[in-house]
Amino acid sequence: MSTPAPGTVGIVGGGIGGLAAAIALRRVGIEAVVFEQAPAFGRVGADINLTPNAVRALDGLGVGERLRETAARPRYRISRTWDTGAETSRLPMAGVAERRYGSPQLTMHRADLLAALAEALPDGVVRLGSKLVGLSNQDRTRLSFADGAEFQPDVLVGADGIHSVVRTALFGPESPEFTGVVAYRAVVPAERVDVPNLDCFTKWWGPRPDTQIVTFPLNRGRDVFVFATTAQQEWRAESWTAPGDVAELRAVYSGFHPEARALLDACDSVLKSALYVRDPLPAWSAGRHTLLGDACHPMMPFMAQGAGMAVEDAVVLARALAEYSDAEVALKAYQAARLDRTRRVQLGSRGNDWLRDSTDADWLYEYDAWTVPLS
Repeated sequence: MSTPAPGTVGIVGGGIGGLAAAIALRRVGIEAVVFEQAPAFGRVGADINLTPNAVRALDGLGVGERLRETAARPRYRISRTWDTGAETSRLPMAGVAERRYGSPQLTMHRADLLAALAEALPDGVVRLGSKLVGLSNQDRTRLSFADGAEFQPDVLVGADGIHSVVRTALFGPESPEFTGVVAYRAVVPAERVDVPNLDCFTKWWGPRPDTQIVTFPLNRGRDVFVFATTAQQEWRAESWTAPGDVAELRAVYSGFHPEARALLDACDSVLKSALYVRDPLPAWSAGRHTLLGDACHPMMPFMAQGAGMAVEDAVVLARALAEYSDAEVALKAYQAARLDRTRRVQLGSRGNDWLRDSTDADWLYEYDAWTVPLS
């Protein structure tokens, strides 16, 4: 292995991908600083579904045991038809997945994952309240923040999400595309619902690709997460997420099987979100700058791989920077190792037919970001 690329890696964005990247870099001996615009980490979002490929990457970061303290482990991944309830596929998970892929599937609150990642970093690595407002790249990269602070990283990673300021600075402005699909999210105590397979990941496939209901356990099975999508012509709310109407939720899926409707009937409140995407980028890296996670490959949630792809990115990025002494060469190797896989998942998530009638998950779940070749 060559000497690690010298200097400090500046990571803009303290979400899952940014924190994972900082941990991975520190594990290979590279200094990293994370700049997060939020003043504090809060319990944002309701759920996260980590498939075995993501859990394997997180295990290598040393946070796997911490995640298992609060996570649920779905027994099966089940596909069912929206009206008859007929099963079209059933994939064993839990212990079977752990034996087959090396790590299980874990489902949990997103904030629990963020907390585990943040706790794995020493004080001072994450700088909260740091909103990036300027990026110049003359003799050396210079980051300017809203509070007047500046920072000059040797390598810059944009992990700042679908609205990435870093991506805009590197490749020019572009707007995310509203997919014409909205999502409802709710959490229901499991004791309030009397239907089978509450300890499984179940996807109810609707009459159209944009209509579905997904449920899976949270909080070691004490709660059930409900995620449902449907078509909507436009989105007028100022935010991408807004309080939803439970009556509207139930009406949209009134024709679904009674077992699916029973979960919706148990919902007291719901959030409603617009789903946006971008087309796959042809390149993520420019000089000693690169992108990670939603900043370069935002995707629909239908394969549950948004967080997983970001964590895989983080691991492969750290390995590349440790392998090559020239940072620009390292970033090109990172990009080359990740482009095809993330493009396949990005487009597959948009198509939304994966595992409907099959159990061919090996190509996705068996991926090991710690050992995949870099060249």
